[in-house]
Amino acid sequence: MEKQTQAEKLAVRILHYARNELMVAFRFLDLALCKPEFKPGNLETFALDGKYLIYNPRFIFRLYKEGLLNRSYLHVILHAVFSHPFVDCSIDQPLWDLACDIAVEAILDELNVKHLETVDSSAIAAELVNLQRDGAKLTAERLYKRFTDAPLSSQEYKRLSQFFHRDDHRPWYVPPQSGGTAGEFGQNGPDGSTDSAALSLALQAEWKEISQRIQVDLETASQASWGDRASNLLQNVAEVNRERYDYTSFLEKFAVLGEEMRINDDEFDYIFYTYGLQIYQNVPLIEPLEYKEVRRIKDFVIAIDTSGSTSGELVQKFVQKTYNVLQSTESFFSKINLHIIQCDAEIQEDVKITSREDFDEYLKTMTLKGFGGTDFRPVFRYVDALREKDEFDNLKGLIYFTDGYGDFPEQMPDYQAAFVFVDDEDGQPEVPVWAIKLVLRKDEI
Repeated sequence: MEKQTQAEKLAVRILHYARNELMVAFRFLDLALCKPEFKPGNLETFALDGKYLIYNPRFIFRLYKEGLLNRSYLHVILHAVFSHPFVDCSIDQPLWDLACDIAVEAILDELNVKHLETVDSSAIAAELVNLQRDGAKLTAERLYKRFTDAPLSSQEYKRLSQFFHRDDHRPWYVPPQSGGTAGEFGQNGPDGSTDSAALSLALQAEWKEISQRIQVDLETASQASWGDRASNLLQNVAEVNRERYDYTSFLEKFAVLGEEMRINDDEFDYIFYTYGLQIYQNVPLIEPLEYKEVRRIKDFVIAIDTSGSTSGELVQKFVQKTYNVLQSTESFFSKINLHIIQCDAEIQEDVKITSREDFDEYLKTMTLKGFGGTDFRPVFRYVDALREKDEFDNLKGLIYFTDGYGDFPEQMPDYQAAFVFVDDEDGQPEVPVWAIKLVLRKDEI
C-alpha cells in the first residue's frame, strides 16, 4: 500500500512536470492544461472524463521513459477542449473514439513542436496525409460522418487505431446515475458522490468557455506567433463554438399578425358567462369570440439556388424540412401565398402555393431546373415585380437556400431576406449587412 502511494505521488510529480513544459510551449492552452485534477484509477492507461485526469502510475512511468508523455498529455486535454467526452452514449463508440483520436493527432502533428515529437511521428504524419488526400478537414464530427457513410474494414479500423490510440475513452460513456460504473474509473462528483457528475452540463459549459478563450487567443494575441501551425486547432475549436440554430424559431421571424376563425379561449370570461346562465335561464351574457389574432406565415418566398454546384437531394430535403416545420407548428394560415422560386443565373420556375394540399402536391412532383451559374439578384428583381402587381398583401420575408457564392443585390429590399447556407469544407461567403445569414449542417437538414 505504501509503495502504491509513493508511485502515485511520483506519477503526479511527473504529470506536473509535463504540464509545465506544455504551458511554456502553448500559452494559449494554460487554462485547459490546468483544468483537470489528477486522480489514480483502475485502468491500464489513462483517461480524461472532463473533471479528472485518471491515471495508472505504471503507465505514466512508461510514457515518461519512452518520451511519449507530453504528446499523450496534450492528446487527452484536447479531447476535452473539443468536447469529445460530452457525447451521446447512443453513438457508435468505436468509430467516435477513432475519429476523435485522429482529429487530435492531426492537430499535434500540425503544431510541429519539439516537445511533441515521438518515435512514430513520421508514420503518423504519413497516415494523416493519406486521410486528408481528398482535402477534407479532420475534425471529429466530419471524420465520424465519413466513417459511418463509408464503413472501415475491421483490418483498417485496427490499423488506424494502433497509430492514433493513446488514452482510454470508456469514462466518456458512463451513463448518468450509474455510480458503480463511474467509480470503477475513479470518477467522483463535486459532492464526493460517484454519479457521473463529471459529465454534467455544467462541466461541459466550463470546457466550452475554455474553448472559446482559446479561440479568441488564437485569433488575436497568438496569431502572429502561431499562424498557420495552429490553423487546424483553430478550425476544431471554431467547430465546437459554432452557434447552433433552431430552424423552427428562425422561421418564426417571418410570421405576421392576423385573424383566424377559432374560439379565443384567452379572452373568454367564464364568470360573466356562467352568471348570465344563472340569471337569464341559459342565456349567457357574453358569447365567446369567434376569432383570434395569431402570428403565422401568409405571404412568403422560398428561393432555391439551382446552380450546377447545388445538390438536388439536399435542396429537396431543405424544402421538405421547411414544410415539416411549418406544418408541425401550425405556422400557416388556412389561406397562404407562398412562392417557391428556382433560379441559377436567371429565374427558372415560380410555383405558387396557396394551401397545404398545394404544398403536398409540389413535394411529390418537385424537379430542379437550371444548373447554370449563381446570381442572387434576379430573384429579388422578380419578387419586386410581383409586389408591383399586388401579388402579395404583406410580404414578410424571403429565404434563399444556396450552397455557393453569387452576386448579391446592392440595395436592401423592403422585406427581410435570409440566406441559408449548408456547412461545408470551404466555408460560406459573407452576406450583405442587411441580410440574415443562417448556416445549417447537412444532418440538421
